[in-house]
Amino acid sequence: MAEPNKNFWQRHPGVDAYSLFWLVIFLVLAGLGRFYLPLLIPALVVLVYLVFRLLSKNQEKRQMENARFLALFRAVVLWFRRRKQTLQTDKEYYYFKCPTCGQPMRIPRGLGKVQITCRSCASQFETKS
Repeated sequence: MAEPNKNFWQRHPGVDAYSLFWLVIFLVLAGLGRFYLPLLIPALVVLVYLVFRLLSKNQEKRQMENARFLALFRAVVLWFRRRKQTLQTDKEYYYFKCPTCGQPMRIPRGLGKVQITCRSCASQFETKS
């Protein structure tokens, strides 16, 4: 039984960033479920998981989950920032990917149509710069 001097939120971890993420996922699925009924089932699963997280007494495990989520979220945000910064500031090069292997490449802008050989897979293709 719980200690009588602790209130409810001292025994349970409460709302953190990971819980807010799942709440947003639930709201999106529930909103889309109004138009496409099969999405209500995943929305209910997400809601059950969210309630489980909010009422769980294992604070250490919930904090570890939140820390992993925050680390992943930061990595994704940094990746998008770097990509946006590269694409906005680099006006000298045209960036593209090889159509066969997906290797990222760049060529100087203003050359017109050029024949390119991929360094990874040695496939040849033509692109504009």
